[in-house]
Formats: sequence, structure tokens, C-alpha cells
Amino acid sequence: MARFKFSIIITAYLHGLLVSSMVSTGRAGHGLVGYGISMYNPQCAFACRDVLSTSILNCSEPADMSHGMGMAMSMESETSPECYATDDAFLSTLAYCMTTHCQQVATWKLEKYWNLNVAGRSPNQPIPKATYERTLASINTKPNETLMVGEELNQTMVISDEDYQGSYNAQSVFEEMERNHETYGIILIITGAAIPIAFSLLRFAPFPAASVTKFNAWLVDPPAFGSRHKAPIAGLFHMPTRGQAFFIFYIVGINVILSAAGYKSRQPNSWYPSVSGSDGEIISCVTNRLGVLSFANIPLLFLYAGRNNVLLWLTNWSHGTFLLLHRWVAWIATIQAVLHSAIYLEMYIHTDTHASESKLPYWIWGIVATLCMSLLLPTSILPIRKRFYEFFLAWHVLLSIFVLVGCLWHILERFQRQWGYENWIYTAIAIWGFERAMRLARVARNGIKTARVTVIDEDYIQVNIDDVTGSGHAYLYFPTLTWRVWENHPFSVASAVLPRSEPPVRIKHEVDLEKIGSSTDSSGSGSPERQQRQSPAQIGLTFLLRTKAGVTGQLRKHARLPVLIESAYGPHEDLSEYALLICIAGGVGITACLPYLRAHPGATKLFWGARSHGVVDAMTPSLTGVEKETFVGQRMNISEVLYRELSDAAVPAVVLVSGPSEMADEVRCVVSELGKGGKGLRVKLMEEAFSW
Repeated sequence: MARFKFSIIITAYLHGLLVSSMVSTGRAGHGLVGYGISMYNPQCAFACRDVLSTSILNCSEPADMSHGMGMAMSMESETSPECYATDDAFLSTLAYCMTTHCQQVATWKLEKYWNLNVAGRSPNQPIPKATYERTLASINTKPNETLMVGEELNQTMVISDEDYQGSYNAQSVFEEMERNHETYGIILIITGAAIPIAFSLLRFAPFPAASVTKFNAWLVDPPAFGSRHKAPIAGLFHMPTRGQAFFIFYIVGINVILSAAGYKSRQPNSWYPSVSGSDGEIISCVTNRLGVLSFANIPLLFLYAGRNNVLLWLTNWSHGTFLLLHRWVAWIATIQAVLHSAIYLEMYIHTDTHASESKLPYWIWGIVATLCMSLLLPTSILPIRKRFYEFFLAWHVLLSIFVLVGCLWHILERFQRQWGYENWIYTAIAIWGFERAMRLARVARNGIKTARVTVIDEDYIQVNIDDVTGSGHAYLYFPTLTWRVWENHPFSVASAVLPRSEPPVRIKHEVDLEKIGSSTDSSGSGSPERQQRQSPAQIGLTFLLRTKAGVTGQLRKHARLPVLIESAYGPHEDLSEYALLICIAGGVGITACLPYLRAHPGATKLFWGARSHGVVDAMTPSLTGVEKETFVGQRMNISEVLYRELSDAAVPAVVLVSGPSEMADEVRCVVSELGKGGKGLRVKLMEEAFSW
């Protein structure tokens, strides 16, 4: 019984779909439905025209399905635009209906409608042989015979109030629903960008520092659940922080609400005339809503993904946070697209029209877009991103292009440019194009440089690039290392000044690493240093890299090679309001801490864990004058360090962590616990890390 009822609903829906299919070609609109584009204005005139669209005229011809959607068709005939523009009975009946039901509409507006829409909605079509007023004046006798929908029209006739109201209700509620779809899509875009900006502006509000510390410790900084954030859960995904989780909850919630709210049905309705017509009407609205919201999410997920994301310039949110949001929005947009496609598929299968409909270009391109979106999700999971990053990146870009092309041609083949749905995709293309253009501009500004590689030990190398400035981090391209010349990798800038030095001479260490463990030094001489003669410094960038497989491993084999630099990203935040800076670094994470240590006007302390003395020796000259404690070959007790330094801190402090995921998570949890319990403690947590 439920299956039978669903079939009735689908049949009612397809009746409406057939009507709308007749006007799938038309003039290009500008904007969105309700925002620059009106579907049926004036609605009274369009309702009159809709009732007459199924009538057989004297100049109608036997139906030929090979003509496609270009002509209005009844079950047995089809009527060309030329026929509509010249048939006297059709023109007079339409004019009489308009003068009866459009009494509140200005005559000039009716004349405009008459010229543009009587023969159809195509860009190039014949103008009616007589104006609206002249056609109306030609009616000498008031018609008294009522037209039955779909019957032959060979004289001036009256459209029944029931038929008129059914068409008026169908078109008016359909346009209202389409306007709602676009409005809800705009809500997604605006709030998706405005909320991060608004919350970032709160940092300028004069809230008590101790209250801000507690707020962050309870609601922003800790992992949403458990104690891991950077370290993946089961190797598959990252647990968001509580602050990130709140916004993710909003994104999911607003999409669910906007997918389910704001639907209306009006009866009588000529597009859904059966008893179950209102159900079919709602089903059509739901699937169209899902399609529009999926489109609206696409610009947002492209915005979040870019490293030239304007929100990075307008907020204090990290690139890692936006990448996390990008993945969540991608899941939502894909689910919406799949549901949109699945509902349409079910409808066409139940009405035995799938075989013919699935051959049409709009259907094929829609399947291409939905399939590519669906393939992107499983091929973007964390294990694939980490183990096959170069493959993932190329595959991701390729499928994303097919998604954009598929979505765009799905709309253009179905509606041309009538209703503005393509503008969502144009927006995504513009965002992506801007992001890629900014990358090229950053690379072109620096030109081709030479990278000088110095091997520090079996784990680390140092890369120096002359005559380049920058801070934060940069993306380096090594086009001679691989045929994939587009590959690039992010590295933190350790220094923007290059010392001109003699080749370093190692001092042999006669100490046991297990016995040394850690060393504390405020002058920079606590660890054995390389002995080198310094000459005047010059502008340039220094990078400290830990070598693994791939590009960093290949770099060990070269002393000099060409490099392209895309910089600079992530300018350093001003921390001058904090009297104490505590840096917790692990391995090459020291490079992210160095600029802060050099620039901070207050007290600074560095706690650095490293695998070997080689990297410590290499960076010691850069740490002259920094109070530091190094941990070589042993694990740093992070909890003990932070409780010792912060428990009795009487001044505002900031803790900066840059290192392995486990280290970053431990620092995050300890700082949060201190913030929750410390009376009057004023502390800020910062994390410098790249995200997969």
C-alpha cells in the first residue's frame, strides 16, 4: 500500500516536471531567483499562459518527440513559437484572461510581458502579430464558452476560475520555494564566512584576561573528547577542539535545518492535481532544495581549502582549522548531492522514463558531478593523505575539476542560464581561480633561486636560499627533483637572515647522551656548538628540515639546486601584551619558535626536545641569549615543565608549541588544565603546525 501511494506521489510529481520541462530553455537571467531573477512576473499573466499551454491550436502539428524540449507539447500535438505568435484564438483568449485577472497590473507591464513571453521564453522568438491592447480591442463579443484544459482552442474562450487558480497556485508557490532555496543558500555562504570573522573580532573586546583564560580552557582549546587533537584517532581522523566542534555543530545543524524547513503546498495545483499532489509537490521541493544547498556549499568548501583564503587574513583562525571545516563541508555537500540524485533516480525509474531521461546531457553531467564528489571522500581519508600525499593532491585536483565542470553543465544543459543556479559554481570557480592566481603571483615575485643544502646529521638538513625575504612559512618547489614540477611542500622559516660562514667543523662529542639528557643555558653556550667564523649577514631564508622519504630525502643528495619559493604565509601574531613567552619545541619545530623568541620584548624561555646533538649544534648560534633547556635523546616531562613555569606566574603568559602531534596534544591538555584551575592565571595557547 505504501509503495502504491509513493507511485501516485511520483506520478503527480512527474506531471509537474513535464510542465516545467517545457520551459527549460529561455533567456539568460542575472542573479538568483528572488535576487535579480523573477520566474513568473506578473504571475496572473503567466498563469493564464500556463493554462493555455496544453491546448491544441489550429496551427499545432502532430507531436514529434525528436524536437525535444523546444516546443510546447500536448499528448498528441506540439505548438511552435510562430504558431503561438499568430494564432488569433490563442491570442484573444490569453488577452481576455489577462484583462480579467490582471486588473491591478499596469498596462505597460502587461505589454512587456506580451512581447517577451506570449510565444515562449527563448531569447530569439517571434513577437505576437498584434499588441496586447490591440488584441483585446479586437474581441467584439464577450466569450461565454469555457475552455477545458487540453482541448482544441479555435475561438476566443473563457478560462475557468478553477483552472486559472490551479496554475496560479502552482507557479506562485514554486517560485516562492525557489526563492527560499536561494535564500537558504545565501545564509550558508554568509554565515560560513561571517561567523569566523565575528568570533575573531571578540579578541579585541576588553574582557578580563583571567576570564578569557578560563573560557578558552573550558570551551575552546581542549579536544572535544579525550586528550588527542593533532594525533589521529585510530589513524583515520583528527578530533576537533571544542571551539572547532561548536562551529562544526553549527555547520551540520544549519544544513539539516535549512534542508528541512520552509516548505509550502497550495491546492488546487495544476502541476500536482491528484489527491496526493501535495506530497509530490513537497518531494520536488525537497530534492531541489538539496541540490541548491549542495551547490551553495561548494564555494564554501573551496574557500576553506585555500591557503590564500581571505578568511585567514580577516580572522585569527588557523589554516588547519579551515582545512578541517573544508572536509566537513565536503561531506555535507556530497550527501546533499547524492540525495538529490537518488530521489530523482527513484522518480524516473517508477515512471519508466529513466531509460530516455538518462541519455540526456544534463543527466549525464549530473551523474559525473555526483560520482566524482562521492569518489573524493574515501580517497581523501587521512591514511591516504599521509602515505600518498602527491597522488592524493593530483587526484583531488583532477576530480574537483570534474565536479565543477559536471555541476556547471548539468545546469546549463537543463536550464541554460535562466535561473542563475550556475552562479554558485561560477563563485566557486572564482574563489579557486583567485587562490591559484595568488600562488603564481607569490612564486613569480620571488623568481627562480638557488637552494644551498647542508647536511647536519643523518636526520636533519639545513636549506639556505639567498636574496629572499619572508616570515611564517613558505611552500618550496624543487622542479629538478621530480617530473611533477607542481609539487610543493610547506616549511617554517627559521631565519630571514643568512650568516656568511666558513664550512662548519664538527667537535667530536665525548659525552653519553643518556647521561646528558638535557641542558639548561641562558647564554647559548650550554650545548656543544659548531665552531665557525662569522662574516656579515645577508638577506635570505633558512629552513631546517627533517629528512624522510620523498622530496626531503632526495634533497640530501644535492648541495645546490634550483628552487621556487611561494611565500610568505602565516605572519607572526603580535604577542607583545604577554610578559612571558614559553616555547615548547620538538625537533624541527624549533624553526617556528625562533622568530617569536627573537621578536618578543618580554621574558622568553625555550624547552626543546631533539633526537640528536647535530640539530642542536646547528641552531645554537641562532639561540644566543635565549634562556633554554634542551632535551637530547630523552623525553621532555611537559607537565612538570609547564606546572613549574605557570603555576605561580604573576604576569600574562603565552605558551607556543611546535613539534610532534603527541607533544602538541600534551601541551594543549596541560595548559587547559592549568587554565581551568589557576586562580587569576592569564595564559594563552598557540600551536604552530601544518595539517594534513
